[in-house]
Amino acid sequence: MRERLRIQEWSSEERPREKFLSKGASALTNAELLAIILRSGDRECNAIELARKILDRVGNSLEKLKSLSYEDLCMFKGVGNGKALSIMAALEISRRVECEQEPEMEQIYSSKSAAAIMAPILRHLQHEECWIIYLNTANRVIDKERISSGGTNCTVVDVKIIIKRAISKLANSIILFHNHPSGSCRPGEHDRIQTAKLRSAARTCDLELTDHIIIGGKGYFSFLDEGLL
Repeated sequence: MRERLRIQEWSSEERPREKFLSKGASALTNAELLAIILRSGDRECNAIELARKILDRVGNSLEKLKSLSYEDLCMFKGVGNGKALSIMAALEISRRVECEQEPEMEQIYSSKSAAAIMAPILRHLQHEECWIIYLNTANRVIDKERISSGGTNCTVVDVKIIIKRAISKLANSIILFHNHPSGSCRPGEHDRIQTAKLRSAARTCDLELTDHIIIGGKGYFSFLDEGLL
């Protein structure tokens, strides 16, 4: 019978590690996953058989497996100090993953709330930088990143890069930011042209340019608020 063979003698598609690599973790049984942690059995049984014995003790419940102590695990023949600690370490990682909570994404509800996110980054720079905030359908921030960094009075807005990154992040909309080191928030002609280009390109890709905000001095200028979008 197959159970009497060493795992190395099984066909490659049946070995837990090879199966994991070829089909993914979801294709493995609980015993196969535990066998990968155990790495080996003993003279009487292979790693999968040993994993099955351990899981039988807890009704094949990974949740109940967490209740086994170090001493409980070491009672199984073939489980020594290293294997017991490996199992406990894996279970502790799973506990910590459960305890972790995704930080709530910031929500943009006005130009003021958007500017509050970026002003601390851009306000005191002595050169211009262009940043993008990516938003989901609920106007919550997916990500923010610097797109370019320029001189004292000009930075490049690369429309193709912005659209490509927005699509890769599955964004619903974007907000363009840049700063004016001079302290003036008023947009120049170049700013208006770049805004129009980005807005047009975004719409062709089913994206929305929600706003273009210029940070300068202690204030900001919103293209949306000023009716320029």
